[in-house]
Amino acid sequence: MIIDGREVISFCSNDYLGLANHPEVIAAFKQGAEEYGVGSGAAHLVNGHTRAHHELEEELAEFTGRQRALLFSTGYMANLGVVSTLLKRGDTVFEDRLNHASLLDAGLLSGARLQRYQHCDTTELADKLVNSKAQQKLILTDGVFSMDGDLAPVAKLVRIAKQHDSGLMVDDAHGLGVLGNTGAGTLEHCALSASEVPVLMATLGKACGTAGAFVAGSEDLIETLIQNARSYIYTTASPPAIAVATRKSLQLLQSESWRRQKLSTLICSFRQGAEQRKLPVMDSQTAIQPLMIGDTATAAQLSDTLFEHGILVTAIRPPTVPAGTARLRITLSTSHDESHVERLLDTLDNLMLKI
Repeated sequence: MIIDGREVISFCSNDYLGLANHPEVIAAFKQGAEEYGVGSGAAHLVNGHTRAHHELEEELAEFTGRQRALLFSTGYMANLGVVSTLLKRGDTVFEDRLNHASLLDAGLLSGARLQRYQHCDTTELADKLVNSKAQQKLILTDGVFSMDGDLAPVAKLVRIAKQHDSGLMVDDAHGLGVLGNTGAGTLEHCALSASEVPVLMATLGKACGTAGAFVAGSEDLIETLIQNARSYIYTTASPPAIAVATRKSLQLLQSESWRRQKLSTLICSFRQGAEQRKLPVMDSQTAIQPLMIGDTATAAQLSDTLFEHGILVTAIRPPTVPAGTARLRITLSTSHDESHVERLLDTLDNLMLKI
């Protein structure tokens, strides 16, 4: 990246597969703008829904193995729309304490009772479900947790949801494109079907390198959202050119499997190097590699010093993460190479010795 005229290596982007600057994706975006213009001009249900949007929805449904998919302008709006449509007062939503803010807000704003369980603690979740008298129950979880980089125990959540007659929704923002044999995400990685996880949400601004989000599921789910999800109905559709570009990135994501393989290699190299240097990296096997610092001021100072060395890593501080767990959230990308990783590790090693 170029910041204030200075070139730095960024280790805090969610562009995991390096597709945001892929020449074919850029060309597709330009072609989409030439054909459709820049803005969509209206909400999907007025006249903002184009052939490009429709074709992308069909391809996302096929990619994720579901009957249909529905585009939303952002992941935040997708989560708000789904939860507020499926739940009401008298219902209860059960959420992991480390869920993304959009999932937590969706639960709060739905009017349902919100019950949170300790991170990945399926025993506590099961206890809460046993004692629940709610009319409808829904478990919400990230697939890959955005600040810790670990995976939700999705297979266990499927069993618990079935045992206690609860719905289950997975936000796979950081898993789609990266995990699974074809890149279909956390559910493919865990060999879980659409019937086992009936509601899937994922974003397009991370591994896909574009923008927006989608919800995928049954015909009934998508029709219900079209008629009732206020964050879908009452907002302007995303630009058609984004849909055209995303269709191209979705093709590349599937055909260029070497991107996931390279990313996996870089993750292994980083973790091995961190272990050799005794760096306090958290237990994550994904592209999100948090370096636990603890103290907020120290984390911020480390981030500033890294920038002085030409490396951009944002310090993540409370309230985004719990008090006392400030960290450097390092994210790896196919755009990096081994020399970038070595430079980061060596610089961190030298700086950590001075703390």
